[in-house]
Amino acid sequence: MDDAPRRRSGAKPDINITPLVDVVLVLLIIFMVVAPQMEAGASVTLPSILNPDKGNGPSEPTTVTLTKDGKLFFEKDELSEDVLVEKLTALHAKNPSARVVLKADVGLAYGKVRAMFKRCQEIGFPGAALQVIDKANKQG
Repeated sequence: MDDAPRRRSGAKPDINITPLVDVVLVLLIIFMVVAPQMEAGASVTLPSILNPDKGNGPSEPTTVTLTKDGKLFFEKDELSEDVLVEKLTALHAKNPSARVVLKADVGLAYGKVRAMFKRCQEIGFPGAALQVIDKANKQG
């Protein structure tokens, strides 16, 4: 018997990365499509201003959305006004320094937006802010 090591003569190992690149590109496209849908609240057209405040501060605010047709959303959950106020009251009791951001459609009457500001102030939130887009840069 021959105890000498044998050399294989045949195909050398080769790695084909084309399927990997295909999978990565498909995942990238999926994330690009899904990411805008993950935005808090319902989709509304925001009012625009020229000099918006920069930054949100240290904590992430809770989003309350008011749509053009009068629907109210707490983050992504549609609620009646009474249930929304109960949730905001519970949130404030749990975290008194929590912040609320109101996202109101530009076509909604300002009186309804102001009424929601007043409800947030009555609950005791230290700062309720109105989310807008930067008119100069069209960013929201």
